[in-house]
Amino acid sequence: MTQPCLRTQVAIIGGGPSGLLLARLLHFDGIDSVIIERQSAAHVEGRIRAGVLEQGSVEVLTRAGVGKGLAQHGLTHGGFELASDGCLLRIDLERLTGKTVTVYGQTEVTKDLMAAHRASGTQMFHEASGVALHALGADRPSVSFDHGGQAWRIEADFIAGCDGFHGASRQAIPANCRSEFEKVYPFGWLGILADVPPCHDELIYATSQRGFALASMRSETRSRYYIQCRVDEDLDAWPDDRLWEELGRRLGPQVASGITTGPALEKSIAPLRSYVCETMRYGRLFLVGDAAHIVPPTGAKGLNLAIGDAHYLSTALGAFYARDETRGLEAYADVALRRVWKAERFSWMLTGLLHDFDDATDFDQRIRAAELDYIFTSEAAQRSIAENYIGLPFEDVLAGG
Repeated sequence: MTQPCLRTQVAIIGGGPSGLLLARLLHFDGIDSVIIERQSAAHVEGRIRAGVLEQGSVEVLTRAGVGKGLAQHGLTHGGFELASDGCLLRIDLERLTGKTVTVYGQTEVTKDLMAAHRASGTQMFHEASGVALHALGADRPSVSFDHGGQAWRIEADFIAGCDGFHGASRQAIPANCRSEFEKVYPFGWLGILADVPPCHDELIYATSQRGFALASMRSETRSRYYIQCRVDEDLDAWPDDRLWEELGRRLGPQVASGITTGPALEKSIAPLRSYVCETMRYGRLFLVGDAAHIVPPTGAKGLNLAIGDAHYLSTALGAFYARDETRGLEAYADVALRRVWKAERFSWMLTGLLHDFDDATDFDQRIRAAELDYIFTSEAAQRSIAENYIGLPFEDVLAGG
């Protein structure tokens, strides 16, 4: 049987938010793409993820034609709370930076993007297996995979690897051609999702003698809470009542009085790690999002970094197809990585500030206490946190790396 072979301008491996967004941005520039995804469409749309969007991310999503849901259902936040042993400090994002963030779940972003692609007729292969990349240094690289009981091949001008940390794209880069940096944290986040109103109208990041906690939300009627836990924690040891009680202790009495409890819709443990692959381009392959970098969720940067990568790459590809300009493609990795490392630094800083480490010395504890005291009493420190939280501005990828 003849192997089906398609031709496109950009083959996108991965149909999560980064791949879907990149395809939408390319669509508006008249650039053809095909999406290859190993999971089913229902699985992709059903994954529960966080969603604190920087203002720049909201602007990119709006440009991609998926801003309607954001505008109707997104919750605009002008600040967030830091809590230390029950004492609250509001980081006033709008006053300190003139900008806000928007709470809108990654699940909803993905659904909006999927609906837009169905309406425009984007070619998508879901439940693809055996994905492999070929001839990345040639003018016509290709992707092979199995789908529907057949072996397929897609030839393209470029390949975008948007297939996450465990995907095939980064692994297709020879090991001696990529530099990888990783920090694995000795704890995770135990999260509970419940259909109850949030305890506060903004997010609360709390540190206490019992460990870290986060009060967040997906909507005005759906709440998401987290507590720091061991990575190997047994979920069965955390019935709903115990988790709600522990959240109240860590968030402090002022916040606990506003918590509405309810049955868990979802409960899970997420490990925390920082990871960067400094080779975001190899030949005609470009890595996007989690395929190239992971951040701990403390700084709310994961989805925003993926959106930034899609923005940079779509801009560079748009210039290439419109004017045969290669500067953006050549600069993509350097420009994206500068943003990535700054977000890694911020996420690392907040994670260290708000979590308990078993191996922390007395000196470490005193430094952490001094840092919290400095933040609570210094507007300059608060402005620095606010500036990073709302998102650093995009560079001009076409200006070169």
